[in-house]
Amino acid sequence: MNTTTKKAVCIMSGGMDSTLSAYMMKQDGYEIIGVHFNYHQRTQKKELKCFESVCNALDVKEQYVLDLDFFSQLGASALVDKNINIPTGGIGEGVPVTYVPFRNGIFLSMAAAIAEKEGANIISIGVVEEDSSGYPDCRKSYIQSMQESINLGTKETTNITIHMPLVEMKKSQIVQKSLDLYVPLHLTWSCYQDEEEACGVCDSCRLRLNGFKQAGVQDPIKYKH
Repeated sequence: MNTTTKKAVCIMSGGMDSTLSAYMMKQDGYEIIGVHFNYHQRTQKKELKCFESVCNALDVKEQYVLDLDFFSQLGASALVDKNINIPTGGIGEGVPVTYVPFRNGIFLSMAAAIAEKEGANIISIGVVEEDSSGYPDCRKSYIQSMQESINLGTKETTNITIHMPLVEMKKSQIVQKSLDLYVPLHLTWSCYQDEEEACGVCDSCRLRLNGFKQAGVQDPIKYKH
């Protein structure tokens, strides 16, 4: 009998997408290693609380919470620089001001180090290209290129696959899949600017709410608007 445990490093923000990705890995028989980043984002405390709650629901034993002050020093994004307003007028064209420069590249690099140390051959990330806010580091082609670079820069015995199960899904499909897998969506958070009640008007709230609307179900979290 093969008793080898399959391990997956799951980058988990506390949001709906990364939570569903982790649940899908669990369904596929992987032991989840949860990785969360505090990077001085506006909703850092809420996201961390959601990560901890989701890990508890998933019975995740191995958790990494990594603090990065680099992004606050860098600025250049409304998520980490409070001098830049979070847009609330609807999703526009091009790369939004909520894009954090090369964030997913940095997250994946750190997750790769954890995966190599833990003997995990999969990194799961909940990027969504099809129905996203236009972030360049959420594209399937980019994630695939990162996988190639990670394997070039690690030991010969290391062979890591970056799994992005949601990349071609619509938000409504993500909602429906979450319901199918009994994902605790009430424990997740998507709002870019508020921690007590979701604002309902930032890009992320709009995408989430629209996904629930198209799926024909009500979002279990509270909104100001």
